[in-house]
Amino acid sequence: MIEVLSLAIALSMDAFAVSIGLGSKQHGSVRRLAVLCAVYFGAFQGLMPLIGYLAGTSVLGWVEVYAPWIAFLLLAVIGGKMIVESFSEGVEEAVTRISQRLMLVLALATSIDSMAAGFALTLLAVSPLVACLMIAAATALFSWSGVYIGRRSGTWLESKAELLGGVVLLLIGLRILLQ
Repeated sequence: MIEVLSLAIALSMDAFAVSIGLGSKQHGSVRRLAVLCAVYFGAFQGLMPLIGYLAGTSVLGWVEVYAPWIAFLLLAVIGGKMIVESFSEGVEEAVTRISQRLMLVLALATSIDSMAAGFALTLLAVSPLVACLMIAAATALFSWSGVYIGRRSGTWLESKAELLGGVVLLLIGLRILLQ
């Protein structure tokens, strides 16, 4: 269960980083933005791993011998991408107006990685629904708090959150490989 909690926190770091960036730029209702981030990011981050899990179970019979390596490679690529992105400007720097459409695009963009990580759920001894609910809840909580953190402190924490998430995903991938 600790692996799922770690995975949930690591996967939520992209959304957390974007929420910090959005919160730092918000001039209107911070409460509204915090709720939007929590709902959009939480829902997408919870749904995408389920899609990845279902796709993973359909091919698991064909690649069962290689499944730990595939999970490791997927998590390593996602973690590496997050680490690289932690050293660059976030997409929210170009945002001038926060709309429902923008939130949909950002939620989709930050959750694509979670679909690939959903494959790793096929190798963990946990209900995929419980895992996806944990991922959704962690993401919603981090996204909501990220808006408030960004509003108060600016973007200095943004890259550190992505870096931490990337490192945790790499470690989870290694653990799956070594088990």
